[in-house]
Amino acid sequence: MLFRRSYRLQTPLLVALDYLMIVCAEQLAYVLRRDLLPNAAPGFHIPDVYLFIIVPFIFLAFLRTTDAHFRTFPLWKVAEGVAHAICYALLAITMLMFFAQVGGVVSRLFVVMTGVFAFVFVLGARLTLRRVLNRRRLLEVPVVYVGRRQAVLRLARFIERAGGYGLRCAGFSFLSPGTRPLEGALARAGAEHVVIVGNGLSAEEQVACINRIQPLARSVVFVPDLPGAPVANLELEGILEGRHLFLRMENNLAQRGNRAIKRAFDLVCCTLGLALVVPVCLLIAVAVRLDSPGPAFFVHRRVGQGGRLFPCYKFRTMIQGAEGALQDYLATHPAAQREWKTNYKLQHDPRVTRLGAFLRRTSLDELPQVFNVLKGDMSLVGPRPIVTDEIAKYGEYFRDFCLVPPGITGLWQASGRSDTTYDERVRMDTWYVRNWSLWIDIVCLAKTVVVVLRREGAY
Repeated sequence: MLFRRSYRLQTPLLVALDYLMIVCAEQLAYVLRRDLLPNAAPGFHIPDVYLFIIVPFIFLAFLRTTDAHFRTFPLWKVAEGVAHAICYALLAITMLMFFAQVGGVVSRLFVVMTGVFAFVFVLGARLTLRRVLNRRRLLEVPVVYVGRRQAVLRLARFIERAGGYGLRCAGFSFLSPGTRPLEGALARAGAEHVVIVGNGLSAEEQVACINRIQPLARSVVFVPDLPGAPVANLELEGILEGRHLFLRMENNLAQRGNRAIKRAFDLVCCTLGLALVVPVCLLIAVAVRLDSPGPAFFVHRRVGQGGRLFPCYKFRTMIQGAEGALQDYLATHPAAQREWKTNYKLQHDPRVTRLGAFLRRTSLDELPQVFNVLKGDMSLVGPRPIVTDEIAKYGEYFRDFCLVPPGITGLWQASGRSDTTYDERVRMDTWYVRNWSLWIDIVCLAKTVVVVLRREGAY
């Protein structure tokens, strides 16, 4: 956590909440297994010592390693930590069952259900607690921000907009070139914790600032000047003798094993979903043909992995002769022409059919891209597939785009889809490629479902 010593009240509160959620998960799994499921076992019994002491404390032991950052980490990172802790706890419980020879008493179905319910309950409770604490400004740490005025105010505003992260601004100490931070500023603010913003400071000024403030504060957080760097997988190392700091950032998708895992995940998910996708596709294809003249499917050349073009499958959502209709419309509507040049999209597109508008709002027009994934042209999650005219807009970031197959969904779709600007989409695609993990793919898919159901930013 940013300031570990200042969260004495949060830790017992979080432990108590986790314990309550785990016991609730156990009880729900217990009742389902014993009384409600089709293969219920009325004689199924678990001693109370397991339900209320042994199993919960195994979960708590692993969850304790993930609670330090629950207030400052983003949702997907919190969920990843909880998922890992639950998996390790289930493994430990299974081993305990084996060595204690209670495997005949506790069913595997009960263990699995307990793990699933524990993940949902613990994650939901933690996020609710974080929202309550942040909104009501409870248990916050008073901090003093030190650095160049513009950089300090920008960071402070960002933290405030993001919910505070459990930090309360107690004051500022603005540094001008050649000046030193004043001890009086820290004393007047009455804060024992300091955030030093490195943006705008020379290397010598940064080191001098840290050395001067550290003896005066209980804890110091240093924010380096690394805007846009891929820091999700950053690891820090120090060499004592040389007094050097090493920041290691790995490109996960540059590793062949990770690319194989991503491909296997795509194939498994798409194969399992075919039984649902194929009938839905057939129904939509018939509806498209009945709604307007023309083919049911639309095949468009898009840029894929390595910069190669591939046929991207979609349901047709536009009228016949759409390209000509677009040019005529843009020629008579200057505002639409500017919107098209900026986003390559139109919020009110005259080419879209009645059924096509519905398919776009629900993203069902992209359902045939599942077959692109099976072919290997696309992935379930990845950068947005673009046309050749958009390559120039990516600039130097096009190299990142070419590293992986484009995705049916991605960070930009999960973040409001068309409500994001083009530059934001490019940055999201770049961040995804440089910081990929299987968990990020899972979270993107889950968030996309929520965004689609809410119909956020779709047109």
